[in-house]
Amino acid sequence: MTVALCGDVMLGRGVDQILPHPGDPALREPSVRDARDYVGLAEAVNGEISRPVPFTWPWGDALRVLREAAVRVVNLETSVTSGGEYSPGKVIHYRMHPANLPCLAAAWPDVCVLANNHVLDFGRHGLEETLGALAGAGLSVAGAGRDERAARRPAIVPAGGGRVLVYAAGTESSGVPADWAATSERSGVNLLPDLSEATAAEITARVRRAKRPGDIAVVSLHWGSNWGYHVPACRIRFAHMLIDGGADIVHGHSSHHPRPLEVYQGKLVLYGCGDLIDDYEGIPGYERFRDDLRLVYLASVDPASGRLTGLRLVPLAARRMRLERAGEQDRAWLRQVLEEISRELGEETGSAAPRIETEGGDLVLRW
Repeated sequence: MTVALCGDVMLGRGVDQILPHPGDPALREPSVRDARDYVGLAEAVNGEISRPVPFTWPWGDALRVLREAAVRVVNLETSVTSGGEYSPGKVIHYRMHPANLPCLAAAWPDVCVLANNHVLDFGRHGLEETLGALAGAGLSVAGAGRDERAARRPAIVPAGGGRVLVYAAGTESSGVPADWAATSERSGVNLLPDLSEATAAEITARVRRAKRPGDIAVVSLHWGSNWGYHVPACRIRFAHMLIDGGADIVHGHSSHHPRPLEVYQGKLVLYGCGDLIDDYEGIPGYERFRDDLRLVYLASVDPASGRLTGLRLVPLAARRMRLERAGEQDRAWLRQVLEEISRELGEETGSAAPRIETEGGDLVLRW
């Protein structure tokens, strides 16, 4: 079974402004007060964007790639609302207009992970509208809900005679405010208290209770800072405890660029998938991380054992707020960086370092 794992999909702010139904462009950021300014930054770098664009535009060449998977999982890092109040204490707020939801639906996501630091950018009213809009569009969610029980509930996707179970949670290290946590009496995010053995055991106990023969269990985690390649030992231990306890894939996200990956006990751990869609094109300051380059991870998994049988990484580049196939030099840069940082992680953990090879226009993991 092939599962497409994607990083952050941010269809708000500047991206929302180029779609057919742009919302209110007003922002409360220190330097930018109009979301259309982000469109201007992208145009200054790569050329004019004729507006409105079709709903499929932001996905571009990624759509053909996503069709190859049996199940598609994305981290939807924006609220879907036209109302609500700006969340206090936050500098950046993301929202897309509900009428632009066909843009998200165009990629056929089977699971939209909501356990992140932007889903409540417009308060609990905004979360309520987000949940209603996604349900109305027939899109399944994980990681946030109207109470703690709903936020912890996995999304379940029938596939290949079995199922893919997606559990999602956020951490304060990714910027999720503590008061966004769902409780028995209020809506919110499934927020982990820590990365302890007890927390891992609680998650894997729920995985084992629900998992049947032939099922694949994915634990999707929003954790860590925006920039940098280093993975702290606490995150490595936590990922390993999840795999040891019954998870088959650990799907990490939050960083704006890919972080190391590893195959642990024959199973896939992605410590940070990087962004897939955003409006950061043309924003200066972190050029050395090449956040204009994006990846779709196509993981082939044996449903009988949950073990990884293949991983294809499809390199894409953001140009004019649209994803296109990355060129040869960009693919070579990504391959070298991913192999180096994954080898360094392997040296730290004592595990065998995977090799990343070029195959056609894609990257392929060997281990």
